[in-house]
Amino acid sequence: MKKSRIPLSIKILIGLVIGIVLGLLCINNGPIDKVFFSNSEMTALKMLQEYIKPIGDIFLNLLKFVVVPIVLLSIISGIISLSDIKKVWSIGIRTIVFYLCTTFIALVIGVIIAMLFKNKFAVLDVSEAAYKAVETKNFIKVVADMFPSNILAPMLNASMLQVIVIALFIGFAIIIAGDKAKAFADVIESGNAVFIEIMDMIIHFSPIGIVCLLSPVIAENGPKVLSSLALVIGIAYLGYILHMIITYSSMVSFFTKVTPFEFFRGIAPAMVMAFSSASSVGTLPLNIECTKKMGGRSDIVSFVLPLGATINMDGTAIYQAVCTVFIASCYGIELTFAQIATVIVTATVASIGTAGVPGAGVVMLAMVLQAVGLPVDGIALVLGVDRIFDMGRTVVNITGDSACALCVSNTEASKGVLKGLKTKNK
Repeated sequence: MKKSRIPLSIKILIGLVIGIVLGLLCINNGPIDKVFFSNSEMTALKMLQEYIKPIGDIFLNLLKFVVVPIVLLSIISGIISLSDIKKVWSIGIRTIVFYLCTTFIALVIGVIIAMLFKNKFAVLDVSEAAYKAVETKNFIKVVADMFPSNILAPMLNASMLQVIVIALFIGFAIIIAGDKAKAFADVIESGNAVFIEIMDMIIHFSPIGIVCLLSPVIAENGPKVLSSLALVIGIAYLGYILHMIITYSSMVSFFTKVTPFEFFRGIAPAMVMAFSSASSVGTLPLNIECTKKMGGRSDIVSFVLPLGATINMDGTAIYQAVCTVFIASCYGIELTFAQIATVIVTATVASIGTAGVPGAGVVMLAMVLQAVGLPVDGIALVLGVDRIFDMGRTVVNITGDSACALCVSNTEASKGVLKGLKTKNK
């Protein structure tokens, strides 16, 4: 099958522009109404809602369809890939703990800054039929409900926290069973590969989905939603910058005695590459080189960075938090503490399994929205500019990988403390 020469990101951007323009043209008593529907009961907005939005609903349905198997199989596959961790047990544990802790911190930062600006977002005109708030639970109940009573109900009901718990149990059981579970592990790996391809096909449908979902929203709400979209991008990038400055540089400085200036100067080439390519995997060779130059042990860097490209999603975590608050605000929904806690727990645990999946940000956002009972339709508001989000979150992800490699190198070093850049390079 011949691939298009136009990158998907460009197609999505084109879809965003078309959706905005079409929506603005179809505003009540707008240009299309005056030209085509001046003497008709039909309006441009009604046309969008009845004939265009259902096509976008197909995209959303496909996204919902693939979320559960992608999360389940990817997490199991990710755990299986850690079977070699027995050879480097201490390195693996410290690496995973580092990634989970920084992801948790990233989510907290994302939630805090998003909540500070939530009153600045436009509230969309959403009827009760379009969204009905779900009953919220206290935090203890959320934790208790994470553990399913059977294996099928969580998948049928898209109860994502329970799906994650199922995946964790199956993944660890496969590792413990060893060779006896090899055939089952192969089935998991094959299934994961199949659903990644399905996800890729669905994501390639996203430009059309954006046009069909976004144009009715713009037509119904007018330009006010566009100013909110620019604001949410700025908030996400503020979260990216704060997380790198506060979390990464302080950890590296504490564990390795490398100053924040030295760290960011050393990782700068990889950051530029990550921003321009929006690919953690594509930036991996350069990131390995930069991290080694800053004093990272070669064997640890070679293990930690590829693992980080798979499971470290701090940038995506900030994106999830900010977009969840943004979408909730646009729909006039006040998030409870239990819902915010669910966002943090869900995205933190899911970070192990979905980082390497094409369209992972979209998959995780759909999962988080479902977990807290928010309308998945809200994805249309941010999907069109996902490339802009992705460039920044990729920079955060690879910077976190490098910081982790340096910190783990220090804790494993025989002398206990890494030498600084200047000493190391002499």
